[in-house]
Amino acid sequence: MHGFSDYSDKVLDHYENPRNVGEIENPDASATVGNPACGDLMKMTFRIVDRVIVDVKFKTFGCGAAIATSSMATELIKGKTLEEVEELTDKAVAEALGGLPAIKMHCSVLAEDAVKAALEDYYKKHPEDRR
Repeated sequence: MHGFSDYSDKVLDHYENPRNVGEIENPDASATVGNPACGDLMKMTFRIVDRVIVDVKFKTFGCGAAIATSSMATELIKGKTLEEVEELTDKAVAEALGGLPAIKMHCSVLAEDAVKAALEDYYKKHPEDRR
């Protein structure tokens, strides 16, 4: 069993005040991923201009850690090039949040999966941009 004291201040802040919530209309890329074990779902939508993520939004149906990791992942990739976004890892998301309880590490994996799946969606539509 875990409680609020198991979460860093950053996790609680991103859970209570999530950044980049919503969905971009007519996005350049989008993806929805889920974890069947816990039932969490994440949807990411990107606006990409000149190989840079100029806007990103997310919708997450899941626990507080899933919301916090989605929010942090969007903060980490906004304004970054496609190559920089490809380097995003679940560990980077968790570290940026000041860590996660071990039982919630799958949420950071789901955030990385959502970002990478949206990137794949973009590359399918724009294979000329894959380097």
